[in-house]
Order: sequence, then structure tokens, then C-alpha cells
Amino acid sequence: MNAIFPADRRTEARPLLERYRAVRARTEALAAPLSPEDQVIQSMPDASPTKWHRAHTTWFFETFLLLPLQRGYRRPREEYGFLFNSYYEGAGPRHARPERGMVTRPSSAEVADYRAVVDQAMERLLLDPPQQAAALVELGLQHEEQHQELLLTDILHALSANPLRPPYDPEWQDPQAATQPFGFLDGPEGVIQIGHDGAGFAFDSETPRHRTYLAPYRIAGSLVTNGEWQEFMQEGGYRDPLLWMSDGWTTRQAEGWSAPLYWESHDGSWMQFGLGGLQPVEAEHPVRHISWYEAEAFARWRGKRLPTEQEWEAAAALPGFVNADGPVWQWTGSAYRPYPGFQPWAGKVGEYNGKFMINQMVLRGGSLATAPAHSRRSYRNFFPPSARWQFSGLRLAEDGA
Repeated sequence: MNAIFPADRRTEARPLLERYRAVRARTEALAAPLSPEDQVIQSMPDASPTKWHRAHTTWFFETFLLLPLQRGYRRPREEYGFLFNSYYEGAGPRHARPERGMVTRPSSAEVADYRAVVDQAMERLLLDPPQQAAALVELGLQHEEQHQELLLTDILHALSANPLRPPYDPEWQDPQAATQPFGFLDGPEGVIQIGHDGAGFAFDSETPRHRTYLAPYRIAGSLVTNGEWQEFMQEGGYRDPLLWMSDGWTTRQAEGWSAPLYWESHDGSWMQFGLGGLQPVEAEHPVRHISWYEAEAFARWRGKRLPTEQEWEAAAALPGFVNADGPVWQWTGSAYRPYPGFQPWAGKVGEYNGKFMINQMVLRGGSLATAPAHSRRSYRNFFPPSARWQFSGLRLAEDGA
């Protein structure tokens, strides 16, 4: 987490300041279609209110940059340190995650004021930043881009609970995905390099780059589609326990799963609720909002398997490997565990990833909600195997000869 500026740090700081302004402005633009009432709702413990995302990303810059590095800086309100901490034990106590929707005050307008205060202070800091600031600022911006995606996934879940099915934005258009089938590709095999190559930003969990061995395998060039998923449903995929992991079958029964999240049957046709509202399920579009359990069951039904994250990363550069960066995150068969030689970042930000490397499965790629230029081949997203509210889908793999 070290960043060394050349002698003229002011010149080098300008692009970072411009990026800071752009990322912070995008968060506010994503929140703009939402009313103050929309911004306070929390529809489940795993999701957070829009207002909280706006405040927490501000708290991050305040806590890890302004308080330690800008002399004389004070929080506008001391209780913000408690309300808007997420899981950083080293940064002090915090409000319980499942109760974030109970915090009706401060208001959305007061959160906007909080963002403005921190932005003004950050602008001053970035005009002549200390040497140790650049890496932390970039981490804060990457962190905010992650929360931009969560803002969209979380508000979609909240709006789906409204009987009126109000769209997040009636003008929203999902990015187009390659829909033509590309068949199966022979993946790279033997000893290969996996992990971030050191060029540009990476989270600590993407490192260190290391060697791994891949046995022969084949991987689908394209994503599984809604049409294929409907075949799985029609042939009893949700009713056959032999296709499911034991925990997955128990979860499917308890939750009553019979289709992907947000699918609804209307007059014999399937509709899906999305950011643009309730729309027909398009057979050729990639399936989304499925859990790892469902993805694993589908792969078994097809006589295939999920690719490992190493296979996915190695194959992502192949010609014919489409939709590597979206529109859905792609479940892999790999548990989220540290790479050989992994070391978390030093200091309080060391809690960012490492302590979550248990009971999670890895997703690769990106989604239609991912911030522009935020995806990369080495990026390791992770969620519990039961998670469905993310824009998650899959591609298939199989063992080679």
C-alpha cells in the first residue's frame, strides 16, 4: 500500500483529484432517481440502504485519510463514526448491519451535506497529497465503485418487495450481451501464472501472482441463457434432489425456489423485475440472479461442471470467450481462499478482504451494475453460495480428454 510521488506531486495529483471527483459524482448520479423514502429502506440484512452506501463511502475517506493525514480535521458529527462503519473492528464500534434501515436520521439531505464536507476536505488534501495518500485514495475509489454496484443491487431488491414493482429508472437499458453460442473452448493447460500481474490497481486478495497447474479442460465460450434455464425448469431441475448439493437442496426447500430471483409468471409467460421495471424474460439473454447452489445444480443437469476460478482466469483471454466482463458475474467452483503467500494489507485496511475468506464462493467477470473499467481478469468477487440478489449467472466447463 505504498505510493511514491515524484518531486512535483501537485502535477501528479491532478489526475487523482479528477478521478476522485468523477467517482464521487457517479455515486450521487446513481442515487438521483431515488426519493428520500427509497434511500432509507433496507429489505434484508444482507442489503443496505442507499443513504447508508453514500455515507459509508464518505466515512471511508474520512476515517482512513482525513483523520490521520489532515491536521485539524474533525468529523461533522462524531456519531457518524459509529453509524457508518461497516465491519472495521480496528476503526471502532459500529451500528448493527441488519438495523441500518432503522436510521431514518440523519436524513438523505444531511448525508449529502456530509459528503460535501468530506469532499471539500479531500480536495484540499489532494492538491498536495502526502506520499502515503495516493494508494489509500485509490483504494477508497475502488471501494466506492464496489458500493455503487451494491447500491443498484440493494435498491433492486428493495423495490422488488413493493407490490407496485416500481422501476429504479424507467429509462434504464441493460447493456447488450453477446448472445450467439460459441461452443466449448480448449482452455490453457499445464503450469500457468494466476493472479494480478502488478500493472494498475488490485485488491490484496488478487495477489500474489503465482503458478498453478491446470489439467486439460474445456470451457464454454458463452454464458448460460434464460432459454436454457427454462429447459432446466421444465425438466424438473428444481424438483430433483439428486442434482443439488445437500445444503442447496435444504435451502431450495426452505426458500421455495422454483425459478431465478425476480422471475414472475404472468398469464403463462415469464417476466423478470429489473432496474427498468418488470419486463419479459428474453430467452437469448444470460440468466441472472441465481445462487451458486442453482448454478451447480444446472451444471450437473447438463452433465458439466462449473469452471474453477483458475480455469476461468486462464481462459478469459481466449478468442471466442465472450462476456468476460459482464453482464453477469459468473459463479465458479472455487471457494474464496487465500492464494499461496497471501498477505493482507498493513494497518486497519487489512480487514478489507482477508477475514472473509471462509464460507464464500468466487465469482469472476463483472455485471451490468459494475462500475465502468472496474472489472479485470484477476478480480475475485465473492458471496455465500445462497446469494441471489447479485447479478450472478454462469458459464459451463468440463474435463478435457
